[in-house]
This record gives sequence, C-alpha cells and structure tokens, in this order.
Amino acid sequence: MTKDEALVEAIKTDWRTAKLDARERAMLEYAEMITKDATKVSPATLDGLRTHGFDDTAILQVATIAAWFNYINRMADALGVGRPG
Repeated sequence: MTKDEALVEAIKTDWRTAKLDARERAMLEYAEMITKDATKVSPATLDGLRTHGFDDTAILQVATIAAWFNYINRMADALGVGRPG
C-alpha cells in the first residue's frame, strides 16, 4: 500500500522506530497487546483507542485482524509450516 520502503522496513523490524502518527501507534500498541497478553486489554485500553478516533467497529476490526494473524501463525508453527525437514 505504501511505496515508502524505509517505512515498511521500520515496521517489519520494530514498528516503534517507524514514522507513524499517534493513531497508528495506538492501533499497533493494541495489536501488540492482543498478541502478547489479550487479558491486559481493559476498558481504559479501549477508551484510549476511542480518543484516537477508533469507533467500536474499527476496534473490532483491529482485534479480529490481530487475532486472526496470531491464530494463523500459531497453526503454521504447530504444523511445522516453513521449517526445514
């Protein structure tokens, strides 16, 4: 979607180093929280997203996409997809 290769590389390496706006950072912090420990999501977390312009539908979309990627990656790992041998 972007032709900014430096941005793409920064996001792939560590999204915190990428030139992102506050809204994008809030979204990625939420996705990371879902990935590392979804039980840490609180009403304050969701309110924080709302202050950055995310409505409930957008929050659901971010959560769904993050959860789906986590699921797919764990399934691939569990089945040895992409590992040699």
